[in-house]
Amino acid sequence: MAYRNFSTTQLQEMDNAHHLHPFTDHAGLRGEGVRVVTGAEGAYIFDSEGKRILDGMAGLWCVNVGYGREELAKAAYEQMKELAYYNTFFKSTTAPAAMLAKRIADLAPTNFNQVFFGASGSESNDTSIRTVRYYWQLQGKPEKHIIISRDNAYHGSTIAATSMGGMGAMHGQLGPMLPGFRHVMCPYDFELKHKGESLEDFGIRAARAVEVAILQEGAENVAAFVGEPIQGAGGVKIPPPTYWPEIQRICKKYDILLMLDEVITAFGRTGAWFAAESMSIEADMITVAKAITSGYQPLSAVLVSDRVADVISKGGEYYHGYTYSGHPVTCAVALENIDIIEREGLIERVRDDTGPYLLERLQEVIGDHPLVGEVRGMGLLAAIEIVKDRETGERFPNEGSAAVCVRDHSIEAGMMMRAVGDTMILSPPLIWTRETIDEAAAICKVALDKAAADLLR
Repeated sequence: MAYRNFSTTQLQEMDNAHHLHPFTDHAGLRGEGVRVVTGAEGAYIFDSEGKRILDGMAGLWCVNVGYGREELAKAAYEQMKELAYYNTFFKSTTAPAAMLAKRIADLAPTNFNQVFFGASGSESNDTSIRTVRYYWQLQGKPEKHIIISRDNAYHGSTIAATSMGGMGAMHGQLGPMLPGFRHVMCPYDFELKHKGESLEDFGIRAARAVEVAILQEGAENVAAFVGEPIQGAGGVKIPPPTYWPEIQRICKKYDILLMLDEVITAFGRTGAWFAAESMSIEADMITVAKAITSGYQPLSAVLVSDRVADVISKGGEYYHGYTYSGHPVTCAVALENIDIIEREGLIERVRDDTGPYLLERLQEVIGDHPLVGEVRGMGLLAAIEIVKDRETGERFPNEGSAAVCVRDHSIEAGMMMRAVGDTMILSPPLIWTRETIDEAAAICKVALDKAAADLLR
């Protein structure tokens, strides 16, 4: 590999001089020096200095089958030799695109039989926005265009996806957001234990914030409600069990579509192919990406329900698409990735063994730590709330600074863990075993102890 001819310092200098990173404070990055990741195997990544780091985030929520899979490299190589690229315009398709569309439809809830391909989660959510609005145009209701989303939701980084998402910092940098989006409270209940409201009541109240918004905008103007089954980048926020049933009731009552963003949760993360199955959510659109190829190739998809697809398919030409929609190499890799997940029983392992064990082990090892206000999780998703006072839920000053301290100590101790606000999050590869989870819990304890020494002085 060409990079082996360069030292870490040389690579850092190149990066600092020429590389703009996503979601990065570049002044801070260039002052500290970037980490150069040069390899990975199984559940671990390796940097240019030879440090081995347990990847507690599966890259960015995506490397579900782990690193170094020769089957996926071979699938890409063989497809590149046979057909490196062709588009799906001009009444054309490729064998991998057609086969993957059927494979996804077979795995999806029964009311989904059509799939539209893109290259990223942002693209899939842009596609869903356009498809929902086009659906209502074809129904003779073009005024139904408003999409209701939630505070702190993340649906991508394009202008449309940022506008639909609920990240305040992103909105601030965007300038004027695109019109046609409304945001309501998210179902985040950590503080409730200090305020006395029951979890069940809070779930209903959070869902009915959507109903209030519908009535304020006028149901005749609202096209859809969109939500992540579990808010991922917003801090692994798991809604109370009363939330989604009430959301579905509201959507049906006012005849608005339900869009699920499963870019993070699909393909095994919650112990099922789709969180819609884990959480009994009946949707009209489902967006996926990330783990569809375990990150080995960029690919996304929008699953379109029969209700919507039947209308779209009779509406004439749909003026939408991407150069890489249905790219044959990415689709070939996705097919092999799904084969691996099935062959190795990774979804069943998460559902029946490692998912429950991750939450159990974290609660045992760090649940009573002075910095930990709550440990929660579902499948191989977990969150650790960082607090200054366990009894009151009081946070440290300067939101996020305490979690960043924990994160830095975690990486130093040998595990990549992400800080989101005052929350630490884990989303590991599905290949983690009980032994890997034990290792991760031990590193969490070390990181929290060292952070406590820094923060509570």
